[in-house]
Amino acid sequence: MALIVIDAGHGGFDNGAMYQGRKEKDDNLRLALAVGDMLKQRGYDVIFTRTGDEYQSPYEKAQIANEAGADYFISFHRNSGENDNTYNGVQTLVFDKSSPAMPLAESIQRELVNRGFADLGIEERTGLVVLRRTEMPAVLIEAGFINHDKDNRIFDEDFYGVANAIADGIENAVPLGNTTQEIPPEMQRQKEEEPASYGVEVGRSFYETSANYLADQLLSQGFTSYVYEEDGMLHVIVGRVESLEDAVKLQEKLRRFDYPTMIVSSRMERAM
Repeated sequence: MALIVIDAGHGGFDNGAMYQGRKEKDDNLRLALAVGDMLKQRGYDVIFTRTGDEYQSPYEKAQIANEAGADYFISFHRNSGENDNTYNGVQTLVFDKSSPAMPLAESIQRELVNRGFADLGIEERTGLVVLRRTEMPAVLIEAGFINHDKDNRIFDEDFYGVANAIADGIENAVPLGNTTQEIPPEMQRQKEEEPASYGVEVGRSFYETSANYLADQLLSQGFTSYVYEEDGMLHVIVGRVESLEDAVKLQEKLRRFDYPTMIVSSRMERAM
């Protein structure tokens, strides 16, 4: 029987993105629990990384899945644009598009688009700890933009339809008795390497002027940052620290300035 680890992103002091009092950590948990319960009802073995409002580092989340010997890891998040009601749609993230996670990502993405979300496609994100450090196929679902009213209407008014769509996407790609294929050796070596350093992503944009504006704003607040490009998207990263513990401390400082944050590893990053 396939064992699936369901992860609700953020938690505790880490609210994730926020919009008009709405907290990403709460949406993530609600959706993760609903999907996990549906999978249990369909006969899957499910482990939750959290069932309450608690903080876990990305490394701890990956470690839970690794120690459980999970066959798949699915992390639930919501996206956020730099300006309210600008970007909308669903996106699914994977470590490598050539990995065994890709069929699962494609299936989930397809089902969510069928529920009415705009299709932002599937993107490689090699710097995300929960995708990089998990030893099984892993996907991260960006279930619409938390700061876009259309996506929130779909999320709220069709909540169980959205949850059921994700469960259908998982079931279509992961038959009940299926366990994962062995991860290709070249991919396994990448995952086992320790990252050169960690940073904290605080924003992303398609526009260089917006990314540079955010970098300048961070500098005025005492944070050193840099911008790198991946698949046409510009990511603003604060810091290069050697340990995950230091990255968490940096994340806490940035949270005091109300930045949405995500810890990333920097081995694969390309500085501009």
